[in-house]
Amino acid sequence: QHAVRQWCVDAMARATFPLATATVDTSAGRISLTSAGTGWTRVVLVPGTGFNAAVTLPWLEALSLRWPTTVVDLPGQPGLSDPRRPRRTRLTWYGRILAEVLEAIDAERVVLVGNSLGAAVALAANSSRIAGRALISPAGFMRLSLDPNLAVASSLWLLQPTAEHTRRLLRMFVAPGEEPPETEVEWMTLLAACCRTTLAPPPLPAELLARRARLPCAVAVGEHDRFLPPRRLLPA
Repeated sequence: QHAVRQWCVDAMARATFPLATATVDTSAGRISLTSAGTGWTRVVLVPGTGFNAAVTLPWLEALSLRWPTTVVDLPGQPGLSDPRRPRRTRLTWYGRILAEVLEAIDAERVVLVGNSLGAAVALAANSSRIAGRALISPAGFMRLSLDPNLAVASSLWLLQPTAEHTRRLLRMFVAPGEEPPETEVEWMTLLAACCRTTLAPPPLPAELLARRARLPCAVAVGEHDRFLPPRRLLPA
């Protein structure tokens, strides 16, 4: 836990743009928030499994150039929030916590930007403060596909967390011919060595997704995405 928290603190200390940090109390304990941009919060970014504000600084910088943006370190995920995670009904729990965070920061007409697990959490959250959602490579719609090559690379990364095994895994998540960012290689190696990662969440109930469709929602996925190929995600 110390190694993970120190990595996050050091990464944010190296940020090349102004950051503001805060914590809020929720029923899941203390939640860490990292913000950039000026004015009332308009965008709230919810990272995916194993990610946090320190790893998603490029997202925060890009979004904050246009809109005041806050990143939520999800509790139970490696980062600066409370480390405890629920044993059951995880998405319901996360959705409630995210609604509590929006209440605590008094945000109005927020666009939730969720990636992977964060997208499922954004869908699970029910709050009158949410004006719309942008879901990137989203969990919550269907089960993720796991081909044999990805399964082998994931197992090597978890069992023998070296930089090379991490790099081999992350090459499957960038466009062909591209190399993964070294910051993410470093982080994911530390993650495998120090943490027990959660699995992808199951799909949310169809009736809940139908209710969420009443608000504006954009869904985006990479052309070469291994977990959610566009041809599989599009019908959902």
